[in-house]
Amino acid sequence: MNASTTPATPATMPTNTFQLERDPFGKLVLTTDTGAVVEGVVPVRAFPIQSPEVGISLVHTDGHEVAWVDQLSDVPEPAQSLIREELRVREFMPTILSISSVSSFSTPCTWRVTTDRGDTSFVLRGDEDIRRVGLSILLITDSHGIQFLIRDAATLSRDSRKILDRFL
Repeated sequence: MNASTTPATPATMPTNTFQLERDPFGKLVLTTDTGAVVEGVVPVRAFPIQSPEVGISLVHTDGHEVAWVDQLSDVPEPAQSLIREELRVREFMPTILSISSVSSFSTPCTWRVTTDRGDTSFVLRGDEDIRRVGLSILLITDSHGIQFLIRDAATLSRDSRKILDRFL
């Protein structure tokens, strides 16, 4: 790499002063309004659960922030789609849409759920693996460490809420 390709400590840039594209290897490449190119950029959410569309840092592989996005919807296309794609690949946290059944109301037990990524089942080791994040957001961690999100327990079906209430 030459000096113009990746600065040693790039300065943080505000939203909309950059362009984003994928290189032939699938990595994100950020180009500043001055023409500086930063290869291997990774988006990182500041508040991934409570405000996933607000505060996204574009970080170089060395860990330095090279750009900041206040609101993802304000970023013009195609950069917005590229950031969303990268976040989707990087962050695997299925959202539970409904709870079909549980094998037992004591733990460990197997939960059968429908998520935004399809039907699945997982083992809940203990009640402590269900954590509240805010008023209505829940994080459920399975026996393999995979986290499932319930964005709003009140929006679940009556049957799903009945099952969930037995563990809360």
